[in-house]
Amino acid sequence: MALFSFLDKSHSIAKPGYSRWLVPLAALSIHLCIGQIYAYSVFNKPMTRILGIEQPSPDDWALTTLGWIFSIALFMLGASAAVFGKWLERVGPRKAMFTSAIFFCGGFVVAAIGVYLHQIWIVYLGHGVLGGIGLGLGYISPVSTLIKWFPDRPGLATGMAIMGFGGGAMIASPLSVKLMILFSGPSSVGVAETFLAMALIYFVIMMFGVFNIRMPASYGRSEQADTQSTKREKLITSANVDADTAIRTPQFWFIFLVLMLNVTAGIGVLGQASVMIQEMFSIEVVGAEKAIGVAEAAGFVGLLSLFNMLGRFFWSSTSDKIGRKNTYAIFFLLGAVLYILIPTLGNQGNSFLFIATFCIIISMYGGGFATVPAYLKDMFGVMQVGAIHGRLLVAWSLAAIFGPALINYLRAYQIETVGLPPAQAYSFTMYLMASLLLLGFVFNLLIKPVDEKFHFKEVTAPVPLAP
Repeated sequence: MALFSFLDKSHSIAKPGYSRWLVPLAALSIHLCIGQIYAYSVFNKPMTRILGIEQPSPDDWALTTLGWIFSIALFMLGASAAVFGKWLERVGPRKAMFTSAIFFCGGFVVAAIGVYLHQIWIVYLGHGVLGGIGLGLGYISPVSTLIKWFPDRPGLATGMAIMGFGGGAMIASPLSVKLMILFSGPSSVGVAETFLAMALIYFVIMMFGVFNIRMPASYGRSEQADTQSTKREKLITSANVDADTAIRTPQFWFIFLVLMLNVTAGIGVLGQASVMIQEMFSIEVVGAEKAIGVAEAAGFVGLLSLFNMLGRFFWSSTSDKIGRKNTYAIFFLLGAVLYILIPTLGNQGNSFLFIATFCIIISMYGGGFATVPAYLKDMFGVMQVGAIHGRLLVAWSLAAIFGPALINYLRAYQIETVGLPPAQAYSFTMYLMASLLLLGFVFNLLIKPVDEKFHFKEVTAPVPLAP
């Protein structure tokens, strides 16, 4: 069949004259779509009144029930990226991106059926399992190709794409709200209809990426630039390590811990940012003139999303100049100092510096995601970097559990057991986050070049002797 042959790896090789700058655009079209998962919370409240319409009815879903959708999706993102990474390297980015679109957009359709039938397990299957697989495949599918096109600037290339994942929520949130308003009526809150509309919209956008992605026929000029970079940075290897061997090296697990600790610290505060700033700058603490309410807190969350997105591009491209190890050293040392300062800024009632500090912290959280693919390329080469990256993303799944749990449970302990007021309940948590970052600094410091015994060696068949 013509369509499926078009998806073959052999049919996605770039022809002369193809601009490599189309590859980041193709990757961005995928990441902007799957980044919708960060805006999923806009559906939570409407989905608690699917039956009641105006108010939740006794048979409607509770918020705690709906919260599992996001958790399942993120778990499946990491799991599917780890499982299908080697498949991606084998079939190429075009087929992987197409499969991502089928799963991600198909998840919307299945979830719409679940909402219509009011069966939560179908919604879990749609947005959680199927959508999560689409997230994982979509997240890693362009990475290996981008690095092969931009061996001279891998951080810049992956930053441009992964920036889209951080910024996808900025598009998805208002789009979702407007569609629900459009489709809502006396008998519907508009959620199921919105899911179907978004499935169509996102499928069209993701197909732009599928049809425009190309693999390089050769490295040419960029390969020479990469060779020069290798001379400047001893951590950049010119050899390759396959995915199965990579997970047996200490370097993989050090980078695994580096990513997990960086994400744990960032994602914990990202999930509680609105509540935290309202409690630390409440009327009782700073007075009515300096107090931060719901509207200002929402603006703060939006600002953090912007810095999450911009940080992915800024820090990953900066890493091309100063090196990946140095970039992560900044994340950990500067991040630890900023976390330690937060309780003091809160006690002083200095909201401007408090907000600025968090914007820098979240920029480094996003930068960690965008920089790590180039870090893996430096350590293990380009041969199976997509598969290695997929396995590393399990660290993200673990951090998504540890980070929010640390913030939530420690806050509750400080208030309910220790008896601290809410404004002071975050101090110990911030110091703990700083400690995690210092631990990450140590693991990053331990990263050395991969031993040659792990390098991939081509096996050539012996030439038969003439009779």
